[in-house]
Order: sequence, then structure tokens, then C-alpha cells
Amino acid sequence: MARSIPPDRLPAVIDAAVGVFVTHGYRRTQMQDIADVLGLAKGTLYGYAAGKEALFAAAICYGDGLEAMPDISALPVRAPADGELAELVAGRLAAEVPDLALTKALGRHRLPRTPDEAAAELSGIVVDLYERLSRNRVAIKLVDRCAPELPELGKVWSDTGRGDQMSGMKAYLDSRHRADLLALPGPVDLVARTTVELCVLWGVHCRFDPAPLASPSPYDDTTVATTLAAMITRSMKPTGGA
Repeated sequence: MARSIPPDRLPAVIDAAVGVFVTHGYRRTQMQDIADVLGLAKGTLYGYAAGKEALFAAAICYGDGLEAMPDISALPVRAPADGELAELVAGRLAAEVPDLALTKALGRHRLPRTPDEAAAELSGIVVDLYERLSRNRVAIKLVDRCAPELPELGKVWSDTGRGDQMSGMKAYLDSRHRADLLALPGPVDLVARTTVELCVLWGVHCRFDPAPLASPSPYDDTTVATTLAAMITRSMKPTGGA
């Protein structure tokens, strides 16, 4: 059956699945819902994915365009084995961690010499975090939306995803604050979480807002990243800094 259907329709199937899963969550979504969005017979979808589980996994895997769509010979996409989807998400998160600007900053033995250097370092961390979140926004949104219904994904997201980012940002801000390089506007854990959550809000969730800002198109990622970096760094520059 897979060879009798247009292979170039798979991206549209993935996009429709993403929209429905984000809107309804995992349990309430049915194959018929996705077929209705596409204007297809439900049976046609089974030529692309073996079922809802397979389509959800495909949406996470291919929705961000980071991996090439499977060849027509590989259709229908199979359902993931037990634990396979959590491993996929954990693997993608783990692949980002070593090159994070935050990770590198925490690993440096030499601290910035001045508050201005610290502000530039923090700005780079915020921009880098935003860019990585936005690059993986579809997978992150799907996991965040459906994690309460899929416990194995919930644990990966709360621990490896948000949990590690919060603890890393807290450690970073605390070290720069203790060295009088940054002046935190509040408790370090609150400031750290706010910094990370602002990046998640604008890098991920705002792109799925059903009622976006009244403008011809959403703000481009570069504008959002630099704006967030400027707001955050200015709020932490010590009094008297340039």
C-alpha cells in the first residue's frame, strides 16, 4: 500500500499530526482526527504510519526537519518498541548538552574578568539556549504537551530536559553572582528558572499560540533571541557597570 500513495505527502501528514497532538493531547487524538485535517480517508494514513503510536513517534522524529524523511520503501512507519521513544528523546537532548554555551561556561576554570565580560558571556548563553530550543521546538512541544499521558516521556523531559537546564543555569548564575560579576534581581533559583522559562516560552510555546500577536508574521528567531538576551543581561548588570 505504501508504494501506491504519494511519498511527498508525508511532510503534510507529519505537520497535521503535530497540530492535532498539540491541540488534543495524546490520548484524545485519533487517526481520524488527523485524516480529517488532511481531507483523507483514515485508511490512507495507514500507508504512512502503522497507527497513532507510530505517527506520534514520527512527529517527534521528523517534525523539526533535523532528520530526513524516510524513503517510501520504509513506509508505513512502524510503532516504537517499549522505551524506544524515550530513548530517542533522551538521545536528542543528550546530543545538545556538550556543546551548550552554558555547559562550556560551567566547565571553564577562569571566570570572566569584568562584569561586562560576564554580561557578554550570559548573553551568549541565552542566545545559544534559545537557538537550540527553537531548533527542536516541535519535539519539545509534543513531549511537553503529552508527557502527563506518557510517563516515560515525562521523566525524560522533567529530569534530562528542564531539570538539567534549571540546575545548570542556577549553578552558573550563583558562581557569577558570588564573584560579583552579576547582580541577581532575586533568589538564584527563581532567576535561573525565569531565564530558562523565557527561552522556552518564546522559543517553543509562542510558535504554537492559536492567537498570535497581531503582526503579518511571528518575530524571527534572531530578533527574539537577541531581545531576550538584552533584557536578561541588563537585569543582572551590577550597579555602576558600563
